[in-house]
Amino acid sequence: MHRPPLDAEQLRRSLTDVPELSFFSSIDVLESTGSTNADLIARAGEPDADRSVLLAEAQEHGRGRHARTWVSPPRAQLSMSLLVRLPGVDPASLGWLPLLTGVVVVDALRSTSGVAATLKWPNDVLIDGRKVAGILAEVAAGDGAPTVVIGIGLNVSLTEAELPVPHATSLTLAGAADTDRTLLVQSLLTEFARRFTAWQAANWATSDLIAAYRERCSTLGARVRAELPGGQTLTGTATDVDATGRLLIGDRSVSAGDVTHLRAEV
Repeated sequence: MHRPPLDAEQLRRSLTDVPELSFFSSIDVLESTGSTNADLIARAGEPDADRSVLLAEAQEHGRGRHARTWVSPPRAQLSMSLLVRLPGVDPASLGWLPLLTGVVVVDALRSTSGVAATLKWPNDVLIDGRKVAGILAEVAAGDGAPTVVIGIGLNVSLTEAELPVPHATSLTLAGAADTDRTLLVQSLLTEFARRFTAWQAANWATSDLIAAYRERCSTLGARVRAELPGGQTLTGTATDVDATGRLLIGDRSVSAGDVTHLRAEV
C-alpha cells in the first residue's frame, strides 16, 4: 500500500500561510520516535515550547489511557502531540482540555474526511461504533501557568489485518472522502486553534464547550457499562456530562473508567 509521507515543508509554511495556524509556534515532523508526548513533556520547561506541535511517522512506544500501548505501521496513522500553557485556568476546568480536543477531532474528520464521527466518553472518537482515534492529555509542568501535552492518535490507512483490536477502524476502512494526512493535520490544528482561542477568550468558562461536547457525544442516551477503578461495574443509561466533564449514569457520576456502549435490548 502506498503511504506517502507527511509534507513537513507544507506544514511549516502553513504557520504563516494559514491565518488560524499562526496560533502555533512550531510544527516538527520526525521519522520515528518513542513517544511524541514524552518528547514534548521533556521540552516543557523551554521558553519557546508553548503551542509547539510534534508529529512522528512512526512511534515505538506510543501510549494511550491507562498506560496502554499504541502502535501502528509507519505512515498509516497520525501520531501528533501539542503543548499548550493555560494561564489563569481554574484547576477544576483543566480536565476539559482533552474533551475539547475530542470535539476538535470530530469536527475535523467530519469536515475534511466526510465521516460521521462521534465521541465516546470521555474522548474516544468513533465511526459507526468503532474507534478511529484516541486522545491522551498529560500535565507537563506545574510551575507558573499549567502546561499540558495533548496526544492524538488517528488511524488513517490501517487495513483490517493491521487494526490493533477488532473494535477499531481507520478512515480508509470507513470510506473517508479524503485521507491526505497533511490536510488532516492542518484541519485538526485549525479546529484546535479556534476552540482553544475561544475557550481562553471566555476566561476558561466551559458552558459553550459543554454544549458542543453534548452535541457530539454518542454516549449520552445510550445504555452503557462502566468499569470503574477498584473493580466495580456500573450499568445504566448515560444521561449527561456535568460541569467538570464527569459522566452521569443514572444517579451516579463517573470521573474515570472504561465505558462500553451496550446494544439496545429488543
